[in-house]
Amino acid sequence: MFFNKLRNCLTGIVTLVSFFRAGTAAADWKLNMTRGVTPISHEVYDLHMMILWIVTIIGIIVFGVIFWSVYHHRKSKGAVPAQFHHSTKAEIIWTIIPILILVGMAIPATKTLVMMEQTGDADITVKITGHQWFWEYEYKNEGIKFVSNLAEDSRNAKVLGSGVDPWKVNNYLLEVDKHVVLPVNKKIRLLTTGAEVIHAWWVPALGWKRDAIPGYINDNWAIITEPGIYRGQCAELCGMGHGFMPIVVEAVPEDKYLAWVEATKKAQTEAEAAAKSDKDLTADELKTRGEEIYKTTCAVCHQPTGKGVPGTFPALDGSVIANGPLADHIGRVLHGKNMMPAFGNQLSNADIASVITYERNSWGNHTGDVVQAKDVKAAR
Repeated sequence: MFFNKLRNCLTGIVTLVSFFRAGTAAADWKLNMTRGVTPISHEVYDLHMMILWIVTIIGIIVFGVIFWSVYHHRKSKGAVPAQFHHSTKAEIIWTIIPILILVGMAIPATKTLVMMEQTGDADITVKITGHQWFWEYEYKNEGIKFVSNLAEDSRNAKVLGSGVDPWKVNNYLLEVDKHVVLPVNKKIRLLTTGAEVIHAWWVPALGWKRDAIPGYINDNWAIITEPGIYRGQCAELCGMGHGFMPIVVEAVPEDKYLAWVEATKKAQTEAEAAAKSDKDLTADELKTRGEEIYKTTCAVCHQPTGKGVPGTFPALDGSVIANGPLADHIGRVLHGKNMMPAFGNQLSNADIASVITYERNSWGNHTGDVVQAKDVKAAR
């Protein structure tokens, strides 16, 4: 009776699995880890598979002995329990065998851990800083520095009542406005740290993740062997915007990487020159530029509508700051307060002037104030 019920149960499970496998909603049934595209990821995968097989074999043997013993020594068969209290031989066996198994697993695991720490002789060094809630990248050798934010279509789709269907957004919450571009077959040292709270930089294809801790620098390395786009996320609960910190690594051949470096440095130089300029901009120019900065930097907390998150982040629409003395508004953006970070070290004078002008002349705010870069420079 028992075995008949067990057989029927297993048959039902197999039928259910077959039904879902045939459906369009279950397109990918991969249950294992991915092998990745770096030497470390290959080592981790091989170590994982080795230990998986070891514990699987142990499980089969142990449960096999248990089921065999229960079946062949059941009461209905007239089995009589043996009477014994101690066996030195058995105790030695069940102590030595687990020790040997653990040592056999510890040796390759230790080799992999040692390999992870060999960060020297890198061709490229990239410093990664986690912010609330975006990533900042600095290529130490190339002199390139930029921030990477959640892509605009994902930002729009995540807002409740926006009318944008997340299911129609490609790579929803997994796309950014600026990719981390890296060359293949080069040793890359990746330094991770945090600005305000603990984050964790994690791209599964690289085979590891590292905490980004304020005041501390962790390091690791990667040699990406295959060109492609590899996605990841912040893997440490860092606050309300934790789910909006994706990572996109774009691995390209060396010639394309060098071309990207040249183009990025040129654009960065031009942007820095524009940011340092004290040239006055028109109100329309400031508001247009400020809107883009607001969407990428401020909207995650204060929302695109300026309504904020009640009880957590204050509204800017109709707020005392956005409609009060201009000096107070500039000071708040420069120096921050409570959960709001200080943007004085993140944004240029021109960027801060633009976003403040936008905030003071958007939604229900109509102060008519126009802030120029020189006003922010004076406030610093």
